[in-house]
Amino acid sequence: MSILEKKIAALNTPETAEHLAKLYGAEAAGIQRERYAALIRSHEEAFGPQEGLTLFSAPGRTEIGGNHTDHNRGRVLAASVNLDTLCAASPREDLIVHFHSEGYDPITVDLRDTAPVKAEEGTTAALVRGVADGMKQAGYKIGGFDAKVTSTVASGSGLSSSAALEVMLTAVFDGLFNDFSLPFVDRAQISRRAENQYFGKPSGLLDQMASAAGGLVTVDFADEKAPQVEALQYDFAKKGYALVVVGTGGSHADLTDHYAAVPREMKEVAAGFGQEVLRGITVEDLLAKAGELRAKYSDRAVLRAFHFVAENDRVPQQVSALKEDRLADFLDLIIDSGRSSFQYLQNIYATNEDQSLSLALCMAETMLRGKGAWRIHGGGFAGTTLNFVPLAQIPSFVETMEKTFGEGACHVLNIRPVGADMLKL
Repeated sequence: MSILEKKIAALNTPETAEHLAKLYGAEAAGIQRERYAALIRSHEEAFGPQEGLTLFSAPGRTEIGGNHTDHNRGRVLAASVNLDTLCAASPREDLIVHFHSEGYDPITVDLRDTAPVKAEEGTTAALVRGVADGMKQAGYKIGGFDAKVTSTVASGSGLSSSAALEVMLTAVFDGLFNDFSLPFVDRAQISRRAENQYFGKPSGLLDQMASAAGGLVTVDFADEKAPQVEALQYDFAKKGYALVVVGTGGSHADLTDHYAAVPREMKEVAAGFGQEVLRGITVEDLLAKAGELRAKYSDRAVLRAFHFVAENDRVPQQVSALKEDRLADFLDLIIDSGRSSFQYLQNIYATNEDQSLSLALCMAETMLRGKGAWRIHGGGFAGTTLNFVPLAQIPSFVETMEKTFGEGACHVLNIRPVGADMLKL
């Protein structure tokens, strides 16, 4: 039996079926088995037979509560989802990485030098180099590898394809050259560092933490070096709801300045109180100094500070509502979060020419008022909305949204209980 035949046969064992069912759900295990098999074949076509071939996966994430709070040491409520970035990788004896991602040109990265390369900013090569450097700085071994990659976390889907890719890369280095024991907090921090310092995007830690941790989690970033993570158990499907993300087709290109302005303006207001970040500042503090702050900074900066304070307080309220099974209260808090993002955070659209998110929110409110919830999803300015839709209403909701925003605009999500994953065959 050839190496390829052995690897494919190993996908058909009961143990592997159980593993895939845990990641993707029992009903999707068969489809995922074929996806894994196709990726193994693709790897052999590109690089030849490899005994050390291993499969790695990292999920996309959905942000449920805490819109733009993580970068000011706030609280979030998030979950990993059943869409992922999947990699078939085999180790090399040198420090060269060959990275072939479906739909993109192959890249080669030489890890003999892991310092940031200005010309690589905004590219996958930057993330490969940045994650390698982060692993090395944390005391882990690194090495070269040959990789074939496919992803169901589409770029621009709002489910954080970049975080899934980064966390997946930590898993590759960990699984091939260490013992796959990297703590998930370290995975997240190494991934975020690569995105900030190598890729050039000033993100907070929410996306990477949700992907690395797995499941439904609430995270308190009061101490960014040691975030407090609490796993939660709540089955929305058993309560008659599904999470539906709607992609409106807006482009994230040229929006980095808009994203960067949010934490910058929040931190400007924090500086008005002699602090680095807004965490710890109260509504009463803001009311007392609003006139002084708007004169020194801007009205928008003050509005964004009000959003942060309220949103940060909303997250523990959302967590309590789930723990106490007060679903109606939870949905109301989701709506409140969305309204605050729209009115005060102001991350719904970047220009008057593209108000696709505004339209998606308007349509969701029209269809779900009194029955579900809707809000901006993720960073904003373009991208996606998050909706809690009654199961019986999903077909009509999806049909209406996709008539407006295009076929495939909607993703009906399940929460994945596992973060970074390794499957040795």
